[in-house]
Amino acid sequence: MINPYKDKKWFKLLSNKYIWVTLSFLVWMTFLDTYSYFDHKILDKDIQELEENKKYYLEEIKKDKQHIQQLHNSEQVEKYAREKYYMKKDSEDIYIIEFEGDSITKNDPN
Repeated sequence: MINPYKDKKWFKLLSNKYIWVTLSFLVWMTFLDTYSYFDHKILDKDIQELEENKKYYLEEIKKDKQHIQQLHNSEQVEKYAREKYYMKKDSEDIYIIEFEGDSITKNDPN
């Protein structure tokens, strides 16, 4: 019995074992492997987010270093203590003025 499709181009391509091996390899690497294409896309996205976080934190470190340099001056230390911790001299009084909307209050219905 003679195969009528033996001389057709598509039959030669489909019967080639190297094409099947290549296709199976591509399917395996794209979908089934531990480090598939889709996993790499997710990992690349995570890497990009981490690099953005790194930039942000490096900028914050730079700002904090400048702030520390300013705190070597005794006037700056006094200013910081007054603003952040409401410290005062013995002969002074401090009044904290809060406007509506400045502080977050919890509305209790009771």
